[in-house]
Amino acid sequence: MVRKLAYSVSEREHWISAAGGLVGILAVLWSSHFWIDGHGGVLAIASMGASAVLLFAAPHGALSQPWPVLGGHLVSALVGVTCARWFGGEPMLAASLAVALSIAAMYGLRCLHPPGGATALFAVLGGDSVHALGYGYLFSPVLLNIVVLVTVAVLFNYPFAWRRYPQSWHRRTQPVVMPAEKSMIPHSSLVYALSQIDTFVDISEDDLQRIYALALGEQAQPTHQATSQPAESLR
Repeated sequence: MVRKLAYSVSEREHWISAAGGLVGILAVLWSSHFWIDGHGGVLAIASMGASAVLLFAAPHGALSQPWPVLGGHLVSALVGVTCARWFGGEPMLAASLAVALSIAAMYGLRCLHPPGGATALFAVLGGDSVHALGYGYLFSPVLLNIVVLVTVAVLFNYPFAWRRYPQSWHRRTQPVVMPAEKSMIPHSSLVYALSQIDTFVDISEDDLQRIYALALGEQAQPTHQATSQPAESLR
């Protein structure tokens, strides 16, 4: 059931997401080509491929919003470079610490973004060309790639009204009407429920409310149809 719900999107959405990833990564590759040459230049944006999946396949997700993308990559790059400098003699320890501390830092700064772990890892294991950048790694290629990818995501998703990115910039164009006897879930109740789960849930409050409203509306339809059938049969 969980698997079916997670992939219940149209074929059109599949291809739009794929096209967005194509445009986004092309733009990132083109821009990063001028900052790190050769093989290192390609690997430096490997984590951006994972970010592209989130930005174009799940643009409403909490992990996909601009602050998690920007903050997650930058803080992970900072942690990764620091671990590479302090524990460079023990690359396995440095790489493991870089990912672990990046997760903790992203949680603390409310910018959890899974591809940030790859950015931290590459700062340690990226080789001499990356190590030579030092803390400049944060700005080129990481910051450059983030700005390019997020800009493409904003522009690419804009023509599609149902793909709100960033989500905070857009309001629903077709609000869902709740059944008269039902009400929306209070914000305090959502916060409490999430605290009881005690794990990160990659869905915005707005989308959760919308799913709840649509589900209630669907439940109300069979009831309406069932009550209308006897009246029609008497005619």
